[in-house]
Amino acid sequence: MSSIALITDSDCSLPKSITDPLGIQQVPIKLHLDGTSYEAGVSLDDAGMFELIKKTGEYPKTAAPSPDAFMKAFQKAIDAGADTVICVCVSSAVSATYNAAVMAADAMDHDIRVVDSLDLSLGQGFIVLEANEVIHDGGSVDEVLARIKSLEGRIHTYAVLPSLKFVALSGRLGKLPASIGDTFNIKPILSVQDGKLDVVNKQRTLKKATETMLNMHAEAIGDARIKRQAFIHSAHLEGARKLAERVAPDFTPEHPIFHAEFTPGLSVHTGPGVVGIATLTE
Repeated sequence: MSSIALITDSDCSLPKSITDPLGIQQVPIKLHLDGTSYEAGVSLDDAGMFELIKKTGEYPKTAAPSPDAFMKAFQKAIDAGADTVICVCVSSAVSATYNAAVMAADAMDHDIRVVDSLDLSLGQGFIVLEANEVIHDGGSVDEVLARIKSLEGRIHTYAVLPSLKFVALSGRLGKLPASIGDTFNIKPILSVQDGKLDVVNKQRTLKKATETMLNMHAEAIGDARIKRQAFIHSAHLEGARKLAERVAPDFTPEHPIFHAEFTPGLSVHTGPGVVGIATLTE
């Protein structure tokens, strides 16, 4: 039986307490701040990043992992006995990570399959966990790729953004609109659409935004059975826990519910205080 190794990047938002025991490598997204380079999830977490921003007054620049970083991860898997490497990357619509992984795969004489998840955060994370499930059950490479394909339209991710400040700092929105939004207490609701995190609704208060997000999530799920569910946050674990307390009694996923950081490669664009939910239906 051939051995299949699974690799992803840190934008998957999966806690290492989950991926490490499964032998899943995460290639970290890079951040540059105040003359220092950091690796998301390795040398910098969400809380640490926001503390550095507060301390330095500077806004970090993000960078996709280099092809060399992926080559090292691929080689590590090959050296450990993998016949095939499957690498699930954050959506190519938001990052150059996928292209870097493809370049690395093309430069190596080995069976390496690079997959564009067309998703991010825990949506990408669920794809990784589903791929791992097939591998664990002894599935072939084709069966792993078929499972990934079958997930289209079954992953639903929603989050509430408490402030537009960081969106403006990241260059994703003009500073004037952000200022107006915060003045009028506008709270955007985000969801993954066409491989990008987009605003799908806006409310005037955090309470209304949270209620609307939960309603949108429930409508998206419908009567479908829940296979996986997790709650995401950026330096706001308590908020994620409270959200889980409201939602979890209504669903009984096949796999355990968990909480996860957005991770610096993503939270740098949203700021602290984000809470959200990700669900995979059967």
